[in-house]
Amino acid sequence: MGKKKKERQKRQSVLGQVKKIHQKTGEPKRGYAFQLIGAFFCDFFYYTGHILKWFVLTGLILTAAVSIVLFVRFGDDYRSFEKEADQIVENSKAEDFRMDEVTYIYGADGGQIAELSSGNGKSSYLNYRQIPKYAVDAFVAIEDRSYWRNIGIDMKGIIRVAFDFVTSRGDNMAGASTITQQLARTIYLTRDRSITRKIKEMMVSIRLTRKYSKEDIMEFYVNTACFSNGIYGLEAAAKAFFGNSASQLSLSQIAYLCAIPNRPEYFNPYKHPKRALERRDKILKDMYTEGYISKSAYEKARKEKIKVRKQVSEFNNYETTYAVYCATEYLMKLHGFDFRYQFKDEADYQSYQESYESAYNLEKSNLYAKGYTVETSLRPDAQQALQQALDNNLAFATQTNPQTNVYELQGAVTAIDNRTGKVIALSGGRSQENLNNVYSLNRAWQSYRQPGSTFKPLAVYTPALMYGYTPETTVYDIDVKTAQQKGVDISALRGTAMTLRSAVEQSKNGVAYSVFYDIKPSYGLDFITRMKFDKIVPQDNTLSAALGGLTYGVTTVQMAGGYCALVNQGEYRDTTCLVSLKDNNGKELYKEEKPVRVYDAGASSVMIDILKGVLTNGTAKSMKWSESSELAAAGKTGTTNGSKDGWFCGVTPYYTVAVWVGYDTPKTLDNLYGATYPAGIWKDVMLYLTNGTAQIDFN
Repeated sequence: MGKKKKERQKRQSVLGQVKKIHQKTGEPKRGYAFQLIGAFFCDFFYYTGHILKWFVLTGLILTAAVSIVLFVRFGDDYRSFEKEADQIVENSKAEDFRMDEVTYIYGADGGQIAELSSGNGKSSYLNYRQIPKYAVDAFVAIEDRSYWRNIGIDMKGIIRVAFDFVTSRGDNMAGASTITQQLARTIYLTRDRSITRKIKEMMVSIRLTRKYSKEDIMEFYVNTACFSNGIYGLEAAAKAFFGNSASQLSLSQIAYLCAIPNRPEYFNPYKHPKRALERRDKILKDMYTEGYISKSAYEKARKEKIKVRKQVSEFNNYETTYAVYCATEYLMKLHGFDFRYQFKDEADYQSYQESYESAYNLEKSNLYAKGYTVETSLRPDAQQALQQALDNNLAFATQTNPQTNVYELQGAVTAIDNRTGKVIALSGGRSQENLNNVYSLNRAWQSYRQPGSTFKPLAVYTPALMYGYTPETTVYDIDVKTAQQKGVDISALRGTAMTLRSAVEQSKNGVAYSVFYDIKPSYGLDFITRMKFDKIVPQDNTLSAALGGLTYGVTTVQMAGGYCALVNQGEYRDTTCLVSLKDNNGKELYKEEKPVRVYDAGASSVMIDILKGVLTNGTAKSMKWSESSELAAAGKTGTTNGSKDGWFCGVTPYYTVAVWVGYDTPKTLDNLYGATYPAGIWKDVMLYLTNGTAQIDFN
């Protein structure tokens, strides 16, 4: 018999001993019952004690194991982390926690384009005594129950997260953030989910707790928490969502607002009111469980109907909304967001989109609230000329949407300076006097449309030139419908024989389909994702992509960036208008990224040479560019099935311009081809931009 088994037999439970005594003495049942109850609790606490000891021991072992892992991995950096945390907190001041500074955006000429503000104002800042007690209790109950007694971190939570970290063998450490940690992350640290950031976050939190009182930290937290939609602070949120001061809100309304900061976009009252309501109920339950409210108050608050005020829309202009987009994405990058352009499947893509949207909205809120200075490459003169070209060429279509009164036929244009790779002007739609809501959708970067044949040079033909094709390679204009039939050997199909150059000039779909089959869709689309086209999904890995048949599509900003890479001998630069981004202390945050080689220089030059023929001999011949300018130009027309989308993407040695025309809800427009309205807009824009430049050819 084993030693452990013998010990178990020796150490009989109290319950067992009582049973034996009763059998020997024959005591009355009542007395026996009381003894059994007492014995049961003795056994319960005895074994519970052992279980608790086991948990404590496991926690200590786990903590020690994690400490060893962290020491091995970060031992050399630990002191630098401490020094950084010391410096952050030592230099911190109460003003750091005010989210009410104005951000300014400037154009290439130094003139101010826009002034951004979160709308909070200093009147929205609440001192601790002004914060409703219900709000403090709600945040403690749902976010950090040990808040009033912890040192800035919660050891139990850290053990739990450490367990996840060790068992997952991952580099990420998420969760278990106290209120102080959330404050530290919001104000002083990045938002990446690395263990390095988590360590720094804990160090800063401990030091903040030493420097400031718990009341101070709660005050800072309540005023810096993001309530979605660019709203910071409880008072601003109360006014935005309920039209009242925080002091006038009910328990239910306060709990509803306190639900939002945990995941501002996920619990956004304008987009997901039911989610916020469900979390309100959880907060109320936690407040009741923790003794902050009575049962009657809990039940009354749960039954209260929540009515949120309508959202006040903010409309700027096309250049402002694009500048905000560029600056926001750069802040996302600075704060550790991992941008992706390739996905395993649709679920992976959708998951990424959700995380992107959440991070984007948070950083956009920060942009509005933290007093940045943004300098851009946007030229007011070019912007005006570009907008005028779009408006003039589409002036014939006056029908408007009955609900919005916005023109139904729309367009988008993006212009890039080839020398810098920067966007100098863009339009996201037609302008309409006395109608600000035309700017609510910037189609230049927000509307993803099927690119038609303009996609061929980027995904098919330039990759094919790198694959071994030449302008004089004989290709066949096969029948696409036949090629799409099941079991057909596409490589054996024949059609009209022609050179690759001629096929591009005449935009032969059968040739593009056949060549794409030869080089493989995965090969061709790899060039696209390397140029940061962000809505290329696994479903696009088909031969239809050769003809611009994509699941989601592309934007004029992306297409202009791709064609700019061709004219720059295959080097791609981030398509942006951002030139400088400074924080409220004047520190420069923006760093120019180096160009990335996507295509071979030789293949790119040959592609540009082929595309010159589109304007002289091909589908854009009717534009008559040579009659208006002696400057070399190259481009490609694109028209989708049913004439629902019309494109022209073209370049000169100086500039790249991409144009799209169509309806927001796709429908046929008679005479909409790449060579009609899109080409006309492109020509007007390019003539303005190149006026007075030297008549040179491409390199």
